[in-house]
Amino acid sequence: MTDRRKQFLKVPYGGYHNDPIPDEDPTLTHVEKGSRAGDLIRRYWQPVCLSEEVGELPHRVRAFGEDFVVFRTKDKTVGILDLHCAHRGTSLEFGMCEGDGIRCCYHGWLFGCDGRIIETPGDPPNSKLKDRLFQGAYRAKEYKGIIFGYFGPPDTVPDFPIYDSYDVDGNEMRPYSINYPCNWLQVHENVMDPAHAVFLHTRISYSHFADIWGELPDMKFQETPTGMIYVTTRRSENNVWLRSNDIILPNLAQVGHIWEDGKHSYKEFARVAITRWTLPVDNENCKIIGWRHFHEEVNPLGIGDPEKCGVESVDFVGQGGERSYEERQRVPGDYDAQVSQRPIARHGLEHLTHCDKGVVMLRRLLLREIRNLEDGGAPHTSAVSNSEGVIPTYCHDSVLHIPKREGDEDDALLDQVALTVTDIIVNGDHLGKDDRIPHVREKIKAYVATLQDIETESEPV
Repeated sequence: MTDRRKQFLKVPYGGYHNDPIPDEDPTLTHVEKGSRAGDLIRRYWQPVCLSEEVGELPHRVRAFGEDFVVFRTKDKTVGILDLHCAHRGTSLEFGMCEGDGIRCCYHGWLFGCDGRIIETPGDPPNSKLKDRLFQGAYRAKEYKGIIFGYFGPPDTVPDFPIYDSYDVDGNEMRPYSINYPCNWLQVHENVMDPAHAVFLHTRISYSHFADIWGELPDMKFQETPTGMIYVTTRRSENNVWLRSNDIILPNLAQVGHIWEDGKHSYKEFARVAITRWTLPVDNENCKIIGWRHFHEEVNPLGIGDPEKCGVESVDFVGQGGERSYEERQRVPGDYDAQVSQRPIARHGLEHLTHCDKGVVMLRRLLLREIRNLEDGGAPHTSAVSNSEGVIPTYCHDSVLHIPKREGDEDDALLDQVALTVTDIIVNGDHLGKDDRIPHVREKIKAYVATLQDIETESEPV
């Protein structure tokens, strides 16, 4: 990571004195084969497209600066191959899907999902070419409307991860994807920047979600067994709204309830509204692929709309470039703030402040994982799973009924609540339990009850 930092200008109208624009930080931003961040991300299962994009016809995708074809055989098996045929380089996006593979349109070579060459029909019957040559192939898995691939070393394929946030009563997981014409990191690290919600989503134009988002929260950041979370605490009359977003290393994030207002319902450890990967397409493009979750905990007011989720579409404002330029200028969203940082943001020009602690921490964790991998360590799969192999996650919204105290006492109370609830969620004795979610909720309820008892005892008789 570059250590170069731009000095503050010290005179008005001093743009002439700007230093030359520094290079990007290749360690964290570059993703082509052989790059440090690219090699790390390839060691994890990555989403490449939505299931709806792969029907009878092959689908061309790009990731890590490379081109692939995703296809579905006639027996419904999904395959991922290098885009260009090993024979003469014709694109397999024009291939024909057959019962056990995909056939190149140019000379009829038939490839299996594992890259085996099944037929070379233009060659003599006794040709051994197909027995000693493979097309580049990658393991594929289809799960809940998303197609994933593994692009790392074929002898170190990790288990496909299942997270506990998927298993919530009544949960409908709607897949969606959005392309961003900028580097993956500046999109991914937005999830660890809770201060941007105060300004971009509330104060600058109008309240995209609810007015309470415009109150600058107390912000803390903490490592977890899978990565890190932020912890924000806001007071809403006699309620305390505690919120955490997940980063699951290296490029998966989970986001809490979008339209939470801290008023309408009490909840303990309400689960996630969004699970999303930021897939590097190449150094200057990326794609968000994931699910919007729809269940009573995250959509109690019925504002969310599953029908708006799909290819290049999601059900809340500012996530893509589909609006007019003028509207995006008047009501900018995440897409506009992130894409406009340049195709690759220049870290050497940043002047980081208190509210950027989460971004700094995320970058340091990614660097640590890169160095660990380069030193021969295993990828960061240190998630504790329960007996069914489900991985605990930490993203949540909790709205707790805790009456307000006077002056500085309330600030101290909010700080105590944030630390205690976060400790219950992250460091408790529940991580290996199959019933982790109800277990966590009961512990939070019991803790809040002690605070309410203290409040009652302190009231004059």
